[in-house]
Amino acid sequence: MTGNPPIRSIAMLTSGAATLANFRGPLIRAFIARGIRVYALAPDHDETTRAAMIELGAEPVDVSLDRTGMHPLRDFRDMIALIGVFRRLKPDAVFGYFIKPVTYGTIAARLAGVRRRFAMVAGLGYVFTPGAGPDTPKRRVLRTIASALYWTAFRFCHVVFVQNEDDRRFFIERGIAPAGKVELLAGSGVDFDRLSPAAPVTAPVTFLLMARLLREKGIAEFVEAARILRREHPDARFVLLGGWDPNPGGFTLDEVKAWADEGLIDWLGHQSDVRPIIAASSVFVLPSYREGKPRSTQEAMAIARPVVTTNAPGCRDTVVEGVNGYMVPVRDAPALAAAMKRFLDEPGLIEPMGRASRTLAEERFDVRRINAHMLRAMGIERN
Repeated sequence: MTGNPPIRSIAMLTSGAATLANFRGPLIRAFIARGIRVYALAPDHDETTRAAMIELGAEPVDVSLDRTGMHPLRDFRDMIALIGVFRRLKPDAVFGYFIKPVTYGTIAARLAGVRRRFAMVAGLGYVFTPGAGPDTPKRRVLRTIASALYWTAFRFCHVVFVQNEDDRRFFIERGIAPAGKVELLAGSGVDFDRLSPAAPVTAPVTFLLMARLLREKGIAEFVEAARILRREHPDARFVLLGGWDPNPGGFTLDEVKAWADEGLIDWLGHQSDVRPIIAASSVFVLPSYREGKPRSTQEAMAIARPVVTTNAPGCRDTVVEGVNGYMVPVRDAPALAAAMKRFLDEPGLIEPMGRASRTLAEERFDVRRINAHMLRAMGIERN
């Protein structure tokens, strides 16, 4: 970035307004602290998200952007509208995350003349994740379109942030992203000022899965593991926290309610503050098929909870086997049940493995170190 004028304003573009404060709040504060004006662009701002942005010192801006699915005419209109927004705001830089902000947002920023363009891919998502749904002709077409959009956008980006080595290799080896533009982060990170260790919970042993209601999150395997374990441990609790998602790989509300009605799980829906729910759990479970670097797991680790997850991209970076938890194969409910059963048979594992999770989170996922890495890569701070 040598020779570039300093960044005095940045437009952060997302397809989910709630993630601006929840996932990017510390990054926004870091920008503001350096005198950078922040525009927070999202299609679904409400009173809560607007207030959160204003409190952080950012300016909420409404845009039109469809979060899921491919609707070419609507997406093209949205991209043209974004060009107008960027020309009106005149930011020095644009930073997009999630697939449409990264692709259409970056292309729009380039066409609008925004001179610095950054993107973050925090996981490959439904169309690229094996097992997330049937590999239908439509899904293969979507994968081809998404690859082409990423290819175009990444050539307009100055830096593309990814969160695990598997995703980095995926983009580079397929020629989708130039190797010199891809920057590997440790994750989104967690704010340890907000997340403190909680006392272990051993009676009843409570397993928590916190995720959107998507097949690729391993929810069906979690439910099947609960079914297996309840036969021998009827007092154990299995808690599912997460709201419905319109993604094609999502479960219906009727399916989730049926599991709850059967007594297999306690479903809490979406919750804005997950900290007390994590604190009330014993073990965090994420049987996902693929992740960037799961923020939910990082939060659970910061609150000192052991982890059971899959040996899948992104997920495997959150567990040291036998130290802070266990890893199991993807889409293997019996193996998942066996790993969870260890905590039911030996609840004394919960406290030391939880402590190990906290230590590992402090070593790997401190948001201040991760944001400092991003600021250097953006040319905002020097090494």
